[in-house]
Amino acid sequence: MATNTSSTWQGWAKFAVAVAVLIALPHVLYPVFLAKVLCFALFAAAFNLLLGYAGLLSFGHAAFFGFAAYVSAHTAKEWGFTPELAILAGTLVAAVLGVLMGLLAIRRQGIYFAMVTLALAQMVFFICVQAPFTHGEDGIQGVPRGYFLGLFSLESNFAIYYFVLAVFLIGVIIIHRTVHSPFGQVLKSIRENEPRAISLGYDADRYKLLAFILSATLAGMAGSTKVLVFKLASLTDVAWQMSGEVVLMTMLGGVGTMLGPIVGASIIVTMQNYLAEIGQLTLIIQGLVFVFCVLLFRRGIVGEIKHWWTRLRGGKDEPAHLGPSGSTGLSDGDAEAAHAQERAS
Repeated sequence: MATNTSSTWQGWAKFAVAVAVLIALPHVLYPVFLAKVLCFALFAAAFNLLLGYAGLLSFGHAAFFGFAAYVSAHTAKEWGFTPELAILAGTLVAAVLGVLMGLLAIRRQGIYFAMVTLALAQMVFFICVQAPFTHGEDGIQGVPRGYFLGLFSLESNFAIYYFVLAVFLIGVIIIHRTVHSPFGQVLKSIRENEPRAISLGYDADRYKLLAFILSATLAGMAGSTKVLVFKLASLTDVAWQMSGEVVLMTMLGGVGTMLGPIVGASIIVTMQNYLAEIGQLTLIIQGLVFVFCVLLFRRGIVGEIKHWWTRLRGGKDEPAHLGPSGSTGLSDGDAEAAHAQERAS
């Protein structure tokens, strides 16, 4: 009991230090750049919830990110929604889209699941190209940041950064709570050994669908927030390349870790920002960095650091979670623990 209490306090202390650093950062770095990093960090964390904990590789997450961005931009500019309502509108639409796409995609597994999500995302992309409210290739420009709760202006770069930070923290807390709940333990068991989880009485498809919807919802929250930062919703946000970028961010940082997607997103966005002057060579450098990390950091940057730190302290090794691959055999304990927690509750 004392050990658990100590670990909890240590976790809260680390969280408080991280928040303090994020609060101070805009006084050192450009606030809009930092706000962009936070938006993509939330997007990658939402994607990691699906890939890292449910073992489902989606190539269509740009659909939720981009379409929610369009909805948020339209409601803010044309309907006069306040920023929090615009984000809520985009997030709810992403959730509905997640339900529709999830019901179709969740029937398949592995590469077939990935291809179905990609196909559905391309349908959403062509809708965004043709729909009148998206303005085609011009996108929705000049989106007002508005007034938070109708009282506090977000036009200042510092104000929009702290608003984005609040949204980011809400999203991360939701993901953390989900992962460390009985629901999250069941997801891990399904990821590692789905037949074993089914044998314990769990409806694997229902759990995977709920994970898909939650991931889509949080991805939509990230896209809706990004619109307010840049005052623009464009086809770039909903294109298939955006789905590829979020996969890259997550794999680079570490699949199945809380901090990994955040680190991966920070690295990729920083490279895009500071290497923009060299044009298309940025993509080549990103590819080389990714290949380098895959060869040397099999678990991703954060995953590999965590692995070596555990070994240094003499702890038990955890397997590398590289997505929807084969079973590692540790899921039985996860499933039974979750089963016991559910019976107790």
